[in-house]
Amino acid sequence: MRIHVILTGGTIDKLYNPLKGELGFSQTHIPAALEQGRCGVELEIQQLCLKDSLDMTDDDREQILEACRNSAHQHLIITHGTDTMAETARYLIAANPNKTIVLTGAMIPLSVNQSDGLFNLGSALVAVQCMPVGVYIAMNGRVFNGAQVTKNRALGVFEALH
Repeated sequence: MRIHVILTGGTIDKLYNPLKGELGFSQTHIPAALEQGRCGVELEIQQLCLKDSLDMTDDDREQILEACRNSAHQHLIITHGTDTMAETARYLIAANPNKTIVLTGAMIPLSVNQSDGLFNLGSALVAVQCMPVGVYIAMNGRVFNGAQVTKNRALGVFEALH
C-alpha cells in the first residue's frame, strides 16, 4: 500500500521566527518528521501550499479535493491547520471522493519542543490504513468521523459531535 500525503500547512508546519517573534512558514517539516518517526510506509508526498487554515478559502479546498481525486492512490493523508480542519473534512465529504482520507495537524508546531505533531501524524498513518472509505480526522490519539467532529478551542482538543 502506498499512501499519498498532501501538505497544506497549518500549525504542524510552522516555524518560530525569533526576529519577528511570530510563527510562519519557510518550508515543510513533514518529511523530516516522518524520517524521525522511522516511517516504514511507502509514501508519495505532495506540497499543495503552506497556509494557516484561517486563511483557507473554498478555492483552496477545491484544490485539495482535486488533488485527492487526481491521486493514483486510494489512501490519503492531508496535513491541515486545526482551526478549519473540520470544515475542510465536510467539504470533502460533500464531494464524495470515494477514497480513505485522513486529515491531521497539530496544536504545537513540529519545530517546537513537546509538539503533538509527530504523534498526530503517526496516528493518521495508522488510521488511513485501517479505516474504510470515508473522510476522517486523526487528532489527540483518536480518529473522528469527519462529519461529526469539532475543535474545542477552550481545551485545545477535538471532540465528537453528538
